[in-house]
Amino acid sequence: MKNNEIKGLLKNFHIDLFQDNLINWFESEKRDLPWRINQDPYKIWVSEIMLQQTKVDTVIPYFERFIEKFPTLSDLANADEQEVLKAWEGLGYYSRARNLQNAVREVVSFYNSKVPENPKELGSLKGVGPYTKGAILSIAYDKPEPAVDGNVMRVLSRVLVVDADIAKQSTRKLFEQAIYEMISPENPSAFNQGLMELGALICTPKSPSCLLCPVQEHCRAFKEGIQEELPIKLKAKKQKKINYCALVIKNSNDEFLIEQRPGEGLLANMWQFPMVPLADVDPEYIESYVEQTYGVPVEIGKQLNPIKHVFSHIIWDVQVYEATVINNPNNVKRTVFVNYDQLKDYPFPVSHQKIRAQIAFD
Repeated sequence: MKNNEIKGLLKNFHIDLFQDNLINWFESEKRDLPWRINQDPYKIWVSEIMLQQTKVDTVIPYFERFIEKFPTLSDLANADEQEVLKAWEGLGYYSRARNLQNAVREVVSFYNSKVPENPKELGSLKGVGPYTKGAILSIAYDKPEPAVDGNVMRVLSRVLVVDADIAKQSTRKLFEQAIYEMISPENPSAFNQGLMELGALICTPKSPSCLLCPVQEHCRAFKEGIQEELPIKLKAKKQKKINYCALVIKNSNDEFLIEQRPGEGLLANMWQFPMVPLADVDPEYIESYVEQTYGVPVEIGKQLNPIKHVFSHIIWDVQVYEATVINNPNNVKRTVFVNYDQLKDYPFPVSHQKIRAQIAFD
């Protein structure tokens, strides 16, 4: 959107008063969150990565444990990836953890362990997109940069009555340009966090609390009575369902076979119980498939509770069975037999944590 179009969108909009109302509300009502204790750019960075696609209440204990385990950039940079994934276990979207560690290693190596405050340098780091970059620059370094996430787009869609599809990159760019005009140069941190907080607590997706809103007088959607019709977001493509059979394979030493997923792609380098794709293998031949793939001749036993796990783009439907090793297996790359107590030392995705929880062992 061109500058004159942004000016048209903000025509007759009282920016100074909007800033004051929003910032005063935020500073008096903001939640007491552990990453708000100070303006440490490392902690703000970690929190923003964790908060992607994840609720605040879920993130808080993970953040506290993560910072306790990796209190500095150097601690995280020097950690083993498996240790980092284990600390992230259960939080999901594990590429966030790998990208964060890789980017932190770059900061330690090339920026003397100081998170860059130059927008171009910060934005070049792995996993640091426009939102994360804007959040770090504004919150940690008091720079008037936009930080546009879903909460912010919802708030501004209503305040300014923008009916463009927020799933489109062009709409995000529109909001970024609008915020450059609206943001408080004196207190960009409170302004950006105020928009985020407003979207999280007041201007919610359904049934927004308009009567409690500190910027109600500025909200054009409220004046028109269309606040619940905004923002506009077209439905995403239907998720693909994939059927699997997972096997809890135990040998004569009471050890369980687990495998490490490939180093690229979904849940990279996480650990799991062996999974058989049922689109490729007839259930009748699962034992043969396991022997050919893992070098482990097995006999399938009783069925455990099935697992369903929903990702953003696919759904796993997993049938789960116990299985017993018939004789000594061959060694297979990226697999290992571990005892019951050792299972907790490996980072498992949530779906396989649910399988792990079903294992009965005396």
